[in-house]
Amino acid sequence: MREFLRDLSDADLAAVVAAMKEVAVDGLVAARHLRGDIYEVRADGERVTYRLLFATEGRLHQVLLGLEAFGKKTQTTPPREIALAERRLRDWRSRGRQGISDSSQI
Repeated sequence: MREFLRDLSDADLAAVVAAMKEVAVDGLVAARHLRGDIYEVRADGERVTYRLLFATEGRLHQVLLGLEAFGKKTQTTPPREIALAERRLRDWRSRGRQGISDSSQI
């Protein structure tokens, strides 16, 4: 995600930030549910529509965890992008559980 955001033009980055801010303010009604815990938000850039796949995290689901982002040209989200987001979310959550079990041994 960091590399994706770093490579955007200033205008496209502003569009992506505005789209995620809308989700932060309005909640998941501003996003589209894809599958399981994966949601999608669209951001219209200068020449490309971007899709950002994310999940909510935290006790109150207050954290929007960006999992994958890409430029989009078709109506449907490619299944491989959803699968990648799901793998990243599983990895994130498994590392979080591991950290909890590691700290309980201290």
